[in-house]
Amino acid sequence: MIGNHPQLRADGRVATQLRAVRFELGVQKWAEGSCIVHFGDTRVLCAATIADRVPPHLRGKGTGWVTAEYSMLPRATAERTDRESVKGKLGGRTHEIQRLIGRSLRDAVDLSRIGERTITVDCDVLQADGGTRTASITGGYVALAAAMIAHGMDRHLVAKVAAISVGLVAGETLLDLDYSEDSRADVDFNVVGTDAGTFVEVQGTAEGRPFDRAAMDGLMDLATSGLEQLFAAQTEILATVRR
Repeated sequence: MIGNHPQLRADGRVATQLRAVRFELGVQKWAEGSCIVHFGDTRVLCAATIADRVPPHLRGKGTGWVTAEYSMLPRATAERTDRESVKGKLGGRTHEIQRLIGRSLRDAVDLSRIGERTITVDCDVLQADGGTRTASITGGYVALAAAMIAHGMDRHLVAKVAAISVGLVAGETLLDLDYSEDSRADVDFNVVGTDAGTFVEVQGTAEGRPFDRAAMDGLMDLATSGLEQLFAAQTEILATVRR
């Protein structure tokens, strides 16, 4: 605090404030559900595909599946990165993130009720400024839910799912870190939660000195407040989807 005024971050936000969050629906003509999600300057294209098939291990079991793929376009970052398709294999970070997205989105759907269908959510980072995995999960849910609503399957949605980052930067607890903050955070958490108040995953790392229980509780409380705002934004945009 400076006097009676909270200290502002580089982009003008206070510590407990999300970046501007926005969803653009229906951005791909052929996808069953699609959106571009904006978390500040981070933008991710999310598209959901519904297919009448399941992986081999689920055939004949009468249950469905939700999975995800994640990639980053070459100029999503300040310096060009090679496409992983050129390298011939997924990097460890990409593999970890797409497994996290799929695992998170499966908790939004009653897989036992959708039949032998697979919903694939593709998340392609158009521009990266921190929080690409949290934006992918939050926007991925919107694309998934839009597809299910449009196809009369929304009764099988059992929860909203969103994700947010929190961290300790220069001793201050911050919500929704951009790249400049994430790159110098002493503690960095990614929190995936549902609108039922439960958590799908919590990833927390001390990049500098270790953190104590009080700091962790403060980070989780701040993450919860951020998730509640994201659920409200998801509800608002999905109310515009037509069957």
